Amino acid sequence: MQKKIIRVGELERKYVEEVLATDFSAARGINMLGRLEKAFADKWGGGFAIGHTNGTATLHSALFAAGVRAGDEVIVPPLTMAATAMAVLQADAVPVFADIDEETFQIDPKSIEKLITPRTKAIMTVALYGLSPDMDPIMALAKKHNIIVIEDDAQCFLATYKGKLVGTIGHLSSFSFQSSKHMTAGEGGMVLTQDPDMADLVRRFSVLGYAGVSRKTGKITKDDIQNPNYDRHVSMGYNYRMAELCAAVSLGQLERLDELVQRRVDSAELFIKAIGDCAWLRPQVTPADRTNSYWALAVRLMDGAPVGWSEFRKKFMELGGDGVYATWKLTYLEPMFQTMDFSGKEKVIEATYKGTLQEWRPGLCPVAEKVQQQILAFKTNYWDWERAEQQAEILKKTIEFYGG
Repeated sequence: MQKKIIRVGELERKYVEEVLATDFSAARGINMLGRLEKAFADKWGGGFAIGHTNGTATLHSALFAAGVRAGDEVIVPPLTMAATAMAVLQADAVPVFADIDEETFQIDPKSIEKLITPRTKAIMTVALYGLSPDMDPIMALAKKHNIIVIEDDAQCFLATYKGKLVGTIGHLSSFSFQSSKHMTAGEGGMVLTQDPDMADLVRRFSVLGYAGVSRKTGKITKDDIQNPNYDRHVSMGYNYRMAELCAAVSLGQLERLDELVQRRVDSAELFIKAIGDCAWLRPQVTPADRTNSYWALAVRLMDGAPVGWSEFRKKFMELGGDGVYATWKLTYLEPMFQTMDFSGKEKVIEATYKGTLQEWRPGLCPVAEKVQQQILAFKTNYWDWERAEQQAEILKKTIEFYGG
């Protein structure tokens, strides 16, 4: 039996105490955020990491650094948390929804290619449930059409694509430290890029457009602050900088990340073993050229199954299961997209957009619409291994109940 893992341990508490000992005085600051950013970049093989308040702010900053402006188009998948597309709207741009691959649930490069127009400024991929999309053809399309690729890797830490860490393939990548993610500080996020110019744009955009910040410098100096003639703000920006307390917890989690990710992988494999050769339950396919970090284990309830989605979940819970999550409603079918209620952003789109909007109606992405109704998502964050084993056994009994 594997050992029990502490979700937030002594290391995180130690770093928090270091921050608290400063009384939040900038003069006595220990620059925990700077330490986190360097360690995060090093973990992913170098480049520049810029901490943010959350994993949606990261996407907004990345879109700005990618040159996305009012009226531009950004291609996104519809099967993911709606914040991906919302960040595009925050940038005054238009989300364009591409369909997905039926086996991996990831954005389909062939669908992307059909949607590229002269207005396409960026492609935003999502490594859904911990698995990378097929990035090589996406990067080839981006190079051909001079498009920036932003990886939304909120659910994907330390997984690989053809031997490369996910997050190092696109021009920019975004990570979330929200409470359900592989590493967490309750909230927080990180932008990662190899491009120094983009790193400078991300940094400045995330700290109110301050002139004195750069890819490696997150604060202006005391000499600058105390100069009455100092020109502080050289461009528009937002207050997205990560707090030192969140940075402290994140640093502790980062130093334990291999252990935290491995537990999710082990839990997922335990559940996959319980599913066995059941013909009507099919786990998300992980191609041979990729590894999966299993933010959750996504399983399709196939056509012809002897039980419906709700009934399966109910029986699983009756037998003692922790519950089963549905996947998100497709973003373009959410009420805000059906009514075009974008809190005023719809007016910006009307004034700046020069294309023809997609019809955000059923039938737009048929594969995604089919798969969305089939996915059963099982937790993998079992820090108590005995609990994971119990849940896998309950899943096996649920399948057996229906003759699987």
